Amino acid sequence: MVDDTQAADGEEPTPAVRRVSEGVADDGAPDEDPDIPEDVKEYTRFSKIDGATYDRANEFLRERTYITAREWAIARLCADFRTETGVEMTKIGENLPELVPFMTDTYSPQAVNQARSSFDEKVRKAGATFLYGAMCDFYTAEELDELMYEITEIAKFLLEVEGVELTVDEELEAEERISSVMREVRESSAALRHDECPHCGHDLDGTEGHAVDEPADD
Repeated sequence: MVDDTQAADGEEPTPAVRRVSEGVADDGAPDEDPDIPEDVKEYTRFSKIDGATYDRANEFLRERTYITAREWAIARLCADFRTETGVEMTKIGENLPELVPFMTDTYSPQAVNQARSSFDEKVRKAGATFLYGAMCDFYTAEELDELMYEITEIAKFLLEVEGVELTVDEELEAEERISSVMREVRESSAALRHDECPHCGHDLDGTEGHAVDEPADD
């Protein structure tokens, strides 16, 4: 079992772990380990990733996000194995190789909590950075829309890897809701920075629907 100081991010790629739900052990015999909880056996969130693709997944995350594959997986497990009394960190740590195909070592509850805390901290920092970028008027409305589209595509890809299937209508609805929120953020931030619109001169009193987009070129 790894301790709190072992992050496992720098280790060599782990070999693929056969899913418990397949019901077959490495020697070909049926897997009937009575110590594995039933909900662990049925868990298939990360069945699309095995040891052969772990490096690619980790590289994808490092290039496009602040989080690692380890933090991503454990944050998802902590969300999925939450009860009325809290997160089942002991269950997650003891059954980590069965829950996530690219993890082959067990974790202590403290190590699970450390990974989740690291995920939370990175989300807060990334969120503050992005919101400042959206509010500081460094980007035009069009540039912000393009940025949001790219970010949304990355997020949707991670959800799909986890096994979430979105219909076209659901994707379009989510994109529209996100764009709507960002338009409100842009309008509110303009009202904070100025008493009147720097583009059209209208009074910014929080009136709903006031356009803060840059004027068209002459």
